Amino acid sequence: MIVKGAGQEFWRGIPAISQVFKPDTQPESYVPDAATHDMRMYAPFTETVASRPLWISPQRNMWCDILLATSAGLVNRHYHPHEVFAYTISGQWSYLEHDWVATRGDFVYESPGEGHTLVAHEHEEAMRVLFIVKGPLIWLDRNGHADGYFDVHDYIAMCRTHYEAVGLGAAYVDGLFR
Repeated sequence: MIVKGAGQEFWRGIPAISQVFKPDTQPESYVPDAATHDMRMYAPFTETVASRPLWISPQRNMWCDILLATSAGLVNRHYHPHEVFAYTISGQWSYLEHDWVATRGDFVYESPGEGHTLVAHEHEEAMRVLFIVKGPLIWLDRNGHADGYFDVHDYIAMCRTHYEAVGLGAAYVDGLFR
């Protein structure tokens, strides 16, 4: 139904749905300024890369974050037993194992079981990438053999420690659980 006389925003006269959520549904998660420049929001992931959690599902071992590197950076070698989605907001990044370099606007789908070494390139813009991570990261040694893991529970602990240290409180991260 198109309402006439509402200007360019023809939808202004359309009423909102009265029953937004089905029974037992949690409310949406709204995170303003997701790719913020406020460094307090980014928990150090490695010595050169940090992560801002946007959404976390402890039950499904999943999270969505903005991965940030303000200069050349490295996330250790790893593989994912589940798929991962990435959308580049700014900067440049790649995997040492591939010949592409992702820049602003690029999308990457990582197949389950793919091993790689994520690197952030030197660039006039900080690397900011939206990642949706399903399942753990399996750390790999120099020869590609598993030598540890990092799952949603490690991610939560990392974020809680950081948020407590910067004065936002460890419980900040709990508001992102869905």
